[in-house]
Amino acid sequence: MSSRLIIALIIMFLAPGVQAHNFVTGKTVTPVYIQEGGELLLNSDDEIHYQKWNSTQLAGKVRIIQYIAGRKSAKKKNSLLIKAVEAANFPQDRFQPTTIVNTDDAIFGTGYFVVGKIEKNKRRYPWAQFVIDGNGQGRVAWRLPEQSSTILVLNKAGQIQWAKDGSLTPEEVDHVIALAQKLINE
Repeated sequence: MSSRLIIALIIMFLAPGVQAHNFVTGKTVTPVYIQEGGELLLNSDDEIHYQKWNSTQLAGKVRIIQYIAGRKSAKKKNSLLIKAVEAANFPQDRFQPTTIVNTDDAIFGTGYFVVGKIEKNKRRYPWAQFVIDGNGQGRVAWRLPEQSSTILVLNKAGQIQWAKDGSLTPEEVDHVIALAQKLINE
């Protein structure tokens, strides 16, 4: 047997196990119901409250979603995209960035600081959606690797238009911003 055939067979048998996520373009995400943590809501007194969150709430606006481990290293992976979303100044009535932070995937003892940073970001960007996934429900349901930063683009019907786990290249960042603008204009 040639070495190329052996390598091809190994890749074929291993490939199903290395898929980074289960997102399918044109479909909605596998349902996730987060009770531990939940969506951060800001009231008129600048106080943060939490409510249970369900992925069916993603429909209604175009979204760029970042599902991220509660680690600084994961946050850095797609900081270029976050800056590009801010600079794009998308209309808030048709677009909402959603950041879901998996605090179950944080360095031991840092969870309190991670939550504090998320609350600070909610106050800084009150129009953005922030969700704390305290038990890693999204990572399990969406088959994401640990310590990850995953980006999704959803249309207003909540259907996946693009997805990638890991750092985005500058070209991919440009593509995500252009795709979001196209979906907003539809």
